[in-house]
Amino acid sequence: MTAYKTPYKVKKGMKQAMRRPAREAEFGPPRKKFCRFCVEKARTIDYKDVKKLEKCISDRCKILPRKISGTCAKHQRKLSNAIKLSRYIGLLPYVRV
Repeated sequence: MTAYKTPYKVKKGMKQAMRRPAREAEFGPPRKKFCRFCVEKARTIDYKDVKKLEKCISDRCKILPRKISGTCAKHQRKLSNAIKLSRYIGLLPYVRV
């Protein structure tokens, strides 16, 4: 048996790049995400402010990554520390089933 060979070499990110124009034609260009803490000009993220922290965790209580939440690197570090501290104190749950 001989293996079928493609006439051209497909690079790793090539498949995603080929799908991107079709997605943009259907939904429009992707929206620029912004850091909500930079907009508010927050220097610290309060671990007692549960409503703000709940917006940055998933339905299973996992911390959302920067790519999804849109926070900058500096505030993502502070945010994760605040979420972990509020979990330790008991303001936020560790998991939801």
